[in-house]
Amino acid sequence: MARETTKCLIIGSGPAGYTAAIYAARAGLNPILYQGAQPGGQLTLTSEVENYPGYPDGVQGPQMMMDFQRQAERFGTQVRSGVVTKVDFSGYPHKAIVDDEYLIEAYAVIISTGASAKWLGLPAEQRLNGRGVSACAVCDGYFYRGKDVAVVGGGDTAAEEATYLSKLCRKVYMLIRRGEMRASKIMQERVFKTPNIEIFWHTETVDILGENQVEAVRIRNLKTNQITDLVVQGFFVAIGHQPNTAIFKDFIEMDENGYIRTRPGSTHTNVEGVFAAGDVQDHVYRQAVTAAGTGCMAALDAERFLAAKGLH
Repeated sequence: MARETTKCLIIGSGPAGYTAAIYAARAGLNPILYQGAQPGGQLTLTSEVENYPGYPDGVQGPQMMMDFQRQAERFGTQVRSGVVTKVDFSGYPHKAIVDDEYLIEAYAVIISTGASAKWLGLPAEQRLNGRGVSACAVCDGYFYRGKDVAVVGGGDTAAEEATYLSKLCRKVYMLIRRGEMRASKIMQERVFKTPNIEIFWHTETVDILGENQVEAVRIRNLKTNQITDLVVQGFFVAIGHQPNTAIFKDFIEMDENGYIRTRPGSTHTNVEGVFAAGDVQDHVYRQAVTAAGTGCMAALDAERFLAAKGLH
């Protein structure tokens, strides 16, 4: 198996990975970044991004990630396609295998593999993604001011998304499969007290209607089997996110949902020389700008770690 050694390996692209790469490259760490299965991360599935500083007229998500990548490469980052399929953090330097066939040894590793939204599995979800279908109310809610939207889910995430959207939208329909919400009591109370949120209990989503834009959502009442087409312009899936951390589980400490635990106020994981940035360790904010912030932190932490080791 071919092998190579690097001071700094960044696993995953997106705002966290690319920002880490910019800082690491400018610090002379000559980082190697592997983009992973979805180069650019979740933002490549987003059409318009209006809430990232520096883009006063907004920017398309894929274009924004290309800008990040270009900036990282400008300072000498080696951005490579490929997926890290296995890691071994039991010794030092740390080892990572790319596409099951190439070994990289690294003295510092930054994990920025992100988290993926959980979807219902409807074909229309992907077809209309960015055209009325979203998994992030904070990211996209602004586009639906004064409109009617639906939110799928009954947990804290769904309750939070619905109450956020209620401040912008004319009407918010919550579609919940059970006869009760899984959300915490305080979140449920907020939902119940919000006059423009209407809950459909015992309801499943059958289809999302619309050719080029969401026009309605087809729902079924699980008790009566009645099918209804609910006219909405936005459809928000809020059934949770799955952090992309499976390959690290034997070495890295995680919470009960698989998010990487980092030392408070830093990006240090429980393994010396391994750092985590972005949505892979943040289930609270999940924004491009916060991911970029932790990417910066991870690069600075890695640089200081390597300097203390006499490796930089």
